[in-house]
Amino acid sequence: QVQVVESGGGLVQPGGSLRLSCAASGFITTYYAMSWYRQAPGKERELVATFTSPGGGTNYADSVKGRFTISRDNAKRTVYLQMNSLKPEDTGVHYCKLVLDWRYTYWGQGTQVTVSS
Repeated sequence: QVQVVESGGGLVQPGGSLRLSCAASGFITTYYAMSWYRQAPGKERELVATFTSPGGGTNYADSVKGRFTISRDNAKRTVYLQMNSLKPEDTGVHYCKLVLDWRYTYWGQGTQVTVSS
C-alpha cells in the first residue's frame, strides 16, 4: 500500500525556520516524482516547490523563491522542504504529492505550519 507521510510542521515566529519531511513507501517503480503544495485557510491548494527533472532541477512559487529549498534523498524516498525567513502568509497545511509512473497521484495527510508572533 502506497503511503505518503509528512512531518516537521509547527508554530514558528516570523523570520524563523522549519524543515518539513515527506517519506514515501509501498511502491516498486523507480519512476516517481514528489513535490510540495500548501493550502492557506480559505484558499486553494497551490504548488510551493517541485523537481523539474530527475537531474535535480527545481521550480518554486514566486512567493517562496530565495527562502525555501526543496531537496531529496532518493535512497530513503524522502523529500525535504527547508523553509527560512518564514512569514505569516506562509501559514497553512503543507502537503506532499507523489506521482507514480507519471499517472498515479497520492497525497499525504498534510502538516500544519503556523507563522505567528
